Amino acid sequence: MNTYLNTLNGKAVGSDKTFESINPATGESIGRVPISSQQQVKDAIAAARAAQPAWAARPDAERKALMMKVAEVINKNSAYLAEWVTREQGKPLGGVGPDQVPGARFEVWGCEVWTQVPASLDLPVELAFEDDTRRDEVHRKPYGVVAAVAPWNWPLLIAIWQIIPSIRAGNTVVIKPSEYTSIGTLELVRLINEVLPAGVVNTVSGPGEVGAWLTSDPGIDKVMFTGSGPTGKKIAEAAAKNLVPATLELGGNDAAIMLPDADPKAMAMGLFWGAFINMGQTCACAKRLYVPESLFEPTVQALKELAEMMPMGDGLQEGMVMGPIQNKMQYDKVVNLVESAKQQGGTIVCGGAPKGGPGYFYPLTLVTGLKDGARLVDEEQFGPVLPIIKYRDIDEAIASANRLDVGLGASVWSTDVEKAKQVASRIQAGTVWINQHGMIHPMVPFGGVKGSGYGVEFGLDGLKAVTQPQVISIKK
Repeated sequence: MNTYLNTLNGKAVGSDKTFESINPATGESIGRVPISSQQQVKDAIAAARAAQPAWAARPDAERKALMMKVAEVINKNSAYLAEWVTREQGKPLGGVGPDQVPGARFEVWGCEVWTQVPASLDLPVELAFEDDTRRDEVHRKPYGVVAAVAPWNWPLLIAIWQIIPSIRAGNTVVIKPSEYTSIGTLELVRLINEVLPAGVVNTVSGPGEVGAWLTSDPGIDKVMFTGSGPTGKKIAEAAAKNLVPATLELGGNDAAIMLPDADPKAMAMGLFWGAFINMGQTCACAKRLYVPESLFEPTVQALKELAEMMPMGDGLQEGMVMGPIQNKMQYDKVVNLVESAKQQGGTIVCGGAPKGGPGYFYPLTLVTGLKDGARLVDEEQFGPVLPIIKYRDIDEAIASANRLDVGLGASVWSTDVEKAKQVASRIQAGTVWINQHGMIHPMVPFGGVKGSGYGVEFGLDGLKAVTQPQVISIKK
């Protein structure tokens, strides 16, 4: 069985200890991953520190050109990387491009796009103030060394979101992939190091303590983390001790609200993928759907028909649309939440019971009959389960959407866009989509409020977030 190594200062590095990576569709071991030592974490940070001044000093056009070469490497190796995503994360291979089933090929295509877009952006000097006596300019400077901690749900794409803007702006990076999905990320970084100078992007791997060593090290200048709220709080605390800024995307419990004039049949497919993309294992999935009484039955029926027609199985088999839950911890959480929903008066419309056999497969599940306060409504399920909740007036639905201490995304569904915008403005979330859900874009800033974290990624705002302003004030 192969051991897939870390990249440290451009070289492949192993460790004395390793762990197995498991295919969630079969339960089989697919490779071994190093457990980085604390010294190796320090060595990776030191390599990034040593490489950073020369990297930042390169002409901006050179860094942009190298970003485009990184995109070419991703494109050239897209089939290889997509297969690793499916084997390790579980999402089916699916298609390529924005109009295809969003599987592993879609994820790798996204890596290419989210590399090209930052490469196309500029950070020009901004004129803050000028009169006859003075001129004040705002210049953008890199922080230095960025510590990045990536999650298991989109292991390559979110790694790219963290890596590419950081190095585009002149920082260097040490990234720790999730222990559940390390190999694909390690291989991605190995491949892009073919065109990047040594030390610009480095990896460390292992359990949570490796991430803690990385994010708390005084040699780090900026932290980027996507993951759970509890871990995010620990990282924020560690960063604060070193007065290090952080960008934290901590997930949410996105509410989707249908207005009384919505069209259930026409909107069902958008609602379905808003909830069940990547088996619901996406931070910005619709995780609770509020439907007016007048539309409740047709909405439930339309979603039920879609849920029951989606092929589920090993994602390496062509034609599969749904895969497994990625790991046993998350699988057990989903099972537990559905069982609690049954005990709290929920009605299972479809699914609702483990499929059995190898792999962490759980059927797409719709639940009705629940109210605010039920665990499945109040807790982020992060899996293929959607509670559908009946409401009587829109103020009630908005209050329900805002009552939890999370606010990553939300959506409003209506045939009247102006009316939907009025509702959207009252929802406490970093992004509120209208007649779509979770439709991120590399040019549009994305981030949460309340317990969903702080800071933004993507676009010009995301690029600025990995820089610090320097004012140059000139007396005339």
